[in-house]
Amino acid sequence: MNTWDTASVPKESVTTVHLLRHGKVQNPSDILYGLLPGYHLAQSGRAMAQGVADYLCGPPASGGPVDIAYLAASRLDRAQETAAPLAAATGLPIVTDDRLIEAANSFEGTRFTASTLKSPANLARLRNPALPSWGEPYLQIARRMLGAVYAAEQVARGRVAVLVSHQLPIWTLRRFLEGKRLWHNPAGRQCALASLTTLIFAGGVLDSIHYSEPVAHIAGVNDPAGTPA
Repeated sequence: MNTWDTASVPKESVTTVHLLRHGKVQNPSDILYGLLPGYHLAQSGRAMAQGVADYLCGPPASGGPVDIAYLAASRLDRAQETAAPLAAATGLPIVTDDRLIEAANSFEGTRFTASTLKSPANLARLRNPALPSWGEPYLQIARRMLGAVYAAEQVARGRVAVLVSHQLPIWTLRRFLEGKRLWHNPAGRQCALASLTTLIFAGGVLDSIHYSEPVAHIAGVNDPAGTPA
């Protein structure tokens, strides 16, 4: 998406909204944790969070500093912990916005594998992948995320906002904005750990969407057994 040249728009009218996916979570059992409490960033996830803060707030050679005016995150531990280095670097408070929350999922608390899809006991939950029938409807996800984005754009008008959210909500919003069908194969999502899905607004109107992985060099691994929390 690239509808018009932002160079011709007054700088104070160009706003950047970064959708930042949280970093790697400590989850050696591969549980689908969803909205469950108590899932914190692994050491690698904390390194990712710091790396993104360094990228956005560091010297020009590393991509920064950007003029961040607004910082928000979902209430979940992993999102708040990912936002923390940015709050420290900018001095901004972390606004907790539940519109950025992970999507509800009836499989949370379990290990979701290929056998889950084949189990007759799960047929009712899997009956409508387009909705989806096992969790929050895609359209509802897109609408709440869009509300969070436009609220951030208004607060940060002419500057930068960072919203820390989760893979499915970010990817659903991106597909919605790109005019694509919302149901999709999760394996095809372009939304890696600690990645940035960047929305550029000109005069309050969405102009372009960009994607980057500033900390792709950090491997997302669980902490070794016995590592202090």
